Amino acid sequence: MTSTLQKEPIFGTAAEIELATFYAADLLLGIPIRKVEEISRYCSVTPVPGAPQSVCGVMSLRGEVVTVLDLRAVLGLGKTECTRQTRNVIVQAGGERIGLLVDRVADVVHAVAADLLPPPANMSSGDSTMFQAVYRLENELLVLVDVAAVTAAAETTRD
Repeated sequence: MTSTLQKEPIFGTAAEIELATFYAADLLLGIPIRKVEEISRYCSVTPVPGAPQSVCGVMSLRGEVVTVLDLRAVLGLGKTECTRQTRNVIVQAGGERIGLLVDRVADVVHAVAADLLPPPANMSSGDSTMFQAVYRLENELLVLVDVAAVTAAAETTRD
């Protein structure tokens, strides 16, 4: 079965893009900062019976119900253990607010569009269809996450 999921353009015609970066396990990931609504401390979630294993549950964020996805689980990197550094990166996806549970937040990176590379076909962590690009930093690689692909994959990840 072929997927009809369209990859969203990373930044249109901009020459430079600001990326909010964070870690899932030891993998440095990023999302265009314009897609991030806020970053919140991890708070307790209410489990949802029958939900995919990558769905931690739902939480109330200022009176709005937000689904929380374990980004590690979606990418096939195990379950996230909650610590003092664990955060929810709140994004809009499919017309609703989604929390992406991450191990820790890193920094804002200014990436030059011309320096973005396609993700290697043999990426070992997660499903490479969930990655838009790779950006070389001085000491590590930054992988840009396709939020739409991550949320679509979370819907199908079962125990």
